[in-house]
Amino acid sequence: MQGRPDEVSAILRDELQRLESQVEMVGVGTVIEVGDGIARVYGLADVMAAELVDFPGELMGIALNLEEDNVGCILMGPYAHVKEGDQVQTTGRIAETRVGEELFGRVVNPLGEPLDGKGAVVSKHTRPLEVKAPGVVKRQPVKEPLHTGIKAIDSMIPIGRGQRELLIGDRQTGKTAIVIDTIINQRDGDVKCIYVAIGQKSSSIRRTAAILEEHGAMEHTCIVAAAASDPAAVQYIAPYAGCTIGEHIRDNGGHALVIYDDLTRHAKAYREVSLLLRRPPGREAYPGDIFNLHSRLLERAAKLSEAEGGGSLTALPVIQTEEGDYSAYIPTNLISITDGQIYLEPELFYAGVRPAISVGLSVSRVGGNAQTQMMRKVAGRLKLDLASYREYRAFSQFASELDETTRNILKRGDRMTEALKQDQYVPMAIAEQVIVIFVGTHGYWDDIKLEAITDLEAELLTFIHERYPEIESGLRQTQQLEDEMAERLAKAIGDFKTKLDEQYFEREQDTERPSSETEGVE
Repeated sequence: MQGRPDEVSAILRDELQRLESQVEMVGVGTVIEVGDGIARVYGLADVMAAELVDFPGELMGIALNLEEDNVGCILMGPYAHVKEGDQVQTTGRIAETRVGEELFGRVVNPLGEPLDGKGAVVSKHTRPLEVKAPGVVKRQPVKEPLHTGIKAIDSMIPIGRGQRELLIGDRQTGKTAIVIDTIINQRDGDVKCIYVAIGQKSSSIRRTAAILEEHGAMEHTCIVAAAASDPAAVQYIAPYAGCTIGEHIRDNGGHALVIYDDLTRHAKAYREVSLLLRRPPGREAYPGDIFNLHSRLLERAAKLSEAEGGGSLTALPVIQTEEGDYSAYIPTNLISITDGQIYLEPELFYAGVRPAISVGLSVSRVGGNAQTQMMRKVAGRLKLDLASYREYRAFSQFASELDETTRNILKRGDRMTEALKQDQYVPMAIAEQVIVIFVGTHGYWDDIKLEAITDLEAELLTFIHERYPEIESGLRQTQQLEDEMAERLAKAIGDFKTKLDEQYFEREQDTERPSSETEGVE
């Protein structure tokens, strides 16, 4: 019997489709140049932008430059074994990293591979390194606080969940100390932390992991490490990997905090990669410029709407200035992208004010919306008053005599500055912060010796915790400071001060009486 042509065609078509489903299409290319962490490959005609490319020796690369006659790839590890003429294959996967709960408590590289010697990271999920940021419709306003545990920040420059707050300052002024304290402060909360270490020494990264482990904060933290010894390509993708891990938490209704420490080294790594690939590294070459590099990263931080799950991703980028020049190109880029900045002043740091936050140059564009009612009530004018105090303090150096109003402003400002000082690795609960700031702003420290305030602050908190536990528990539960609670707090502070020795109090000296040398001289 002879079959009809249409039946034969249908059978052949079914067979071909079955064979096509079994055959994996792989693009194959040849290495024509390799060195300095990049490779040029000929023949990958169907490669996608940012696709993972498989090199010999289980080395992965990312196709970054798609040119007419070759493809420029960045190499994600040691490449000494790769040589001209080697064959490479496409994978069909856009550059991605492992995500999921399994990464927390671990130190990994930007591809999600472990670096801490604790065994393999078993994660079922991966996500692309770069995705489009959520649109305006998918977001909601930033109004939920993310407490850092640092008095000066939570009271004057509050950070909200979904916000992008820049930490800026010269090297060795305490930027990393602030972010580590912030991570430690989340240990009893619902915020997962991702710390991205870019271009740091391996010993520094290990020390950071040890500090977090010591303070019980490593369980909710993932460290994404791209050390100074790693290729520039690894440092370039590190912040995107950290952001992707945080997005997975956010998109599943959780809350995440990602810290990029720091983006100065990230920009240098990107420029190095760009120059090696002969692509424009300058500021004017959109979309290859530094502004685009960081804006597409930081735009991904968001507080999602309730319809999208209500999750949040908060970003704390760190940037290093040279000699306090915050008007340089990269710092001004990031200032324009973020929702505020915390500027750390070297002069304050060397004067012993830690954290060395410049009240005048620091700002949170979210402001009181990211504060609880009780903090907003006690610290409403604190930032303006301290900025005014700094101006008075600067001009008082040139004045021979000061009027009483100015003396009172300086006295209150000195004591508030002392009260806002804080040791490292001891973040403070928000209820305790409210009590401390209430004492200062209501003038209860005004007659206390300046050098005694730090010790008395700790004693006061212990006194209230033991004698008036209902105040602290009430503040913690309601997050409100009503008039009745304020009166009870004032009474507790009064009781505490009545028990103090006379040595703690500052007494006015008789300044009108002439000295013995000039007594009786007209």
